[in-house]
Amino acid sequence: MEKPGPQRNKTYRDVKSAILGRITEGKWPPGALIPGEVELAQAFGCSRATVNRAMRELSDEGLLDRRRRAGTRVRAAPLRRARFEIPVVRTEIEAAGAVYRCALVSREAVAPPDWLRARLNLGPGGLVVHLLCMHYADGVPYQLEDRWINAAGLPQALTADFAVTGPTEWLIATVPYSEVEISFLAAAADETIGAHLEFAPGEPVFCVERTTWWQGQAITHVRLYFRRGHRMTTRY
Repeated sequence: MEKPGPQRNKTYRDVKSAILGRITEGKWPPGALIPGEVELAQAFGCSRATVNRAMRELSDEGLLDRRRRAGTRVRAAPLRRARFEIPVVRTEIEAAGAVYRCALVSREAVAPPDWLRARLNLGPGGLVVHLLCMHYADGVPYQLEDRWINAAGLPQALTADFAVTGPTEWLIATVPYSEVEISFLAAAADETIGAHLEFAPGEPVFCVERTTWWQGQAITHVRLYFRRGHRMTTRY
């Protein structure tokens, strides 16, 4: 590998760009074993730490496969991580130029059903707050929110006024989260979903299911059912 002539100290961004250039130009084709950090540091006239950061970012972006004692190779098929942002429904509706309204349909503090106890790994006893909320855009049904909040992890939920502030906005303002699991599915409309979103019983409904934890303790589980024709898009 040729060494460049004298020049300013390279930043990790310079090194990252140079490595990426060699990959895109075909000098290091898919599957190729690229030089080690020490050799690259000498070639680019920078520290090994600078090279390490550049290669770490390229690995995180799915372009390099780094293995201890086996070296670093160009990935044959770069990995891509799709990221979905689930916006606050108020923000989503208002961004579309519509008037937002939230209505609390029902609220109760109950013992968690067996499926939820297993899903959230809840111990015996305890309560969950079960909320059903409708969200409207210009007065038209937009989303049905079916939410469960673990009162052991968030006792404030037992007394919070969700008629004033919707559950999602209240949770964002009240507690952070350390882990999230999101699923996308086609659910079959039951009587409740059908009545609020105008679906026939059994008709498929786009649903986002999300569970959040804070430091190992389950905080909330929600199913968000959307009106007919709703779409989520990501680009990566």
